[in-house]
Amino acid sequence: MDLRELFATNLRRIRHGRKLSQEQLAHDAGVDRAYMSRVERAVTWVGLEIIGKLADVLEVDPVEFFRRPSRPTTRKKAE
Repeated sequence: MDLRELFATNLRRIRHGRKLSQEQLAHDAGVDRAYMSRVERAVTWVGLEIIGKLADVLEVDPVEFFRRPSRPTTRKKAE
């Protein structure tokens, strides 16, 4: 997973957790909704200024956008 995909996945997860639409997040952050869509689809790069705005609106530390998912634990099958 490259950084754009990681950022997009975490942004979408955090946004859903806050129960915000893409449109509302874009409005609150002062960016275009179509741009927000491209960011969440990992088709465009995101600048530091936008990362800061999104972190402010979502009330998270910007590092949360770059956290790698923890590996799922594997369960042993009952024998």
